[in-house]
Amino acid sequence: MRAAVLEEYNSPFRLIEVARPKPAAGQVLVRIKASGVNPLDTKIRSGNGAHAKQPLPAILGMDMAGVVEELGAEVSGFSVGDEVYGLTGGVGGLQGSLAEFAAVDVDLLAKKPVNLTMHQAAAIPLSFITAWEGLVDRANVHAAQRVLIHAGAGGVGHVAVQLAVARGAQVFATVSPEKKAVVESYGAVPIDYRSTSVEQYVAQHTGGEGFDVVYDTVGGTTLDDSFVAAKVYTGHVLSSLGWGTHKLAPLSFRGATYSGVFTLLPMLTGRGRAHHGEIMREATILVEAGMLTPLVDGRRFALDAALVAHELVESGKALAKVVVDIAE
Repeated sequence: MRAAVLEEYNSPFRLIEVARPKPAAGQVLVRIKASGVNPLDTKIRSGNGAHAKQPLPAILGMDMAGVVEELGAEVSGFSVGDEVYGLTGGVGGLQGSLAEFAAVDVDLLAKKPVNLTMHQAAAIPLSFITAWEGLVDRANVHAAQRVLIHAGAGGVGHVAVQLAVARGAQVFATVSPEKKAVVESYGAVPIDYRSTSVEQYVAQHTGGEGFDVVYDTVGGTTLDDSFVAAKVYTGHVLSSLGWGTHKLAPLSFRGATYSGVFTLLPMLTGRGRAHHGEIMREATILVEAGMLTPLVDGRRFALDAALVAHELVESGKALAKVVVDIAE
């Protein structure tokens, strides 16, 4: 099969022929149709993603959509010809999706929504699982809550906004003025973080009480702002990028709580993978119900242009999620 192989950090991929994998017990062989490109993929390629534990040479690509080609032993729930998607590799020594085929743990897969193309479906897995693990698994977001999503037009943010809306919450999202319409279209109240301080928007939108749930998808000072935005006693701050050093005093003085989200754990440890498949099945339900729509950059990239796709993501100029098309 053809694959884009990274042999050295911060270097181009080599498009070469490698052996097609065989599915082991509990795996299926997937003919990959599309591979989503995440900021973490670009960090791994540049040598700045040590936490992903992906030794070189490697085939990168975490998000995948494709068709089941062959079943390994002890596989149930999937058949040859099924269209599937999931967060399936590219970290922890697992083969990624910048290749024509991959042997994939079935626990990480779900049936692709029938109303999405492969290209669209490959944009969902990492973002949706990250949003779900925070908003549902940690915070149990529900109706009558005020939820603040930071970077509401971003990769995780735009999915988190839609998930919180789907669960009946009143949703607010920090966003740049030029992307205001994106979060409004998903049902959130936009907050211009450039011209409004955290104290100002907490006063304006919560009467000074704070938000029931705050999801930081940015890290750094945005997480510090999240501590200030949380509701007294019952506020819950979530972060998918809480890796820095932060003062907990603003959170502690509110009697609020904090939860970290590290989406890669099931792939890195082998533990909890079935839950990722469960989460992806929930994504399919929401997409098919018209309650979740991925935001995808309109530019198209073939496998031999994977580096160009990575460079677009690194540049910060991508309009939405970038996807590499592996096959028609």
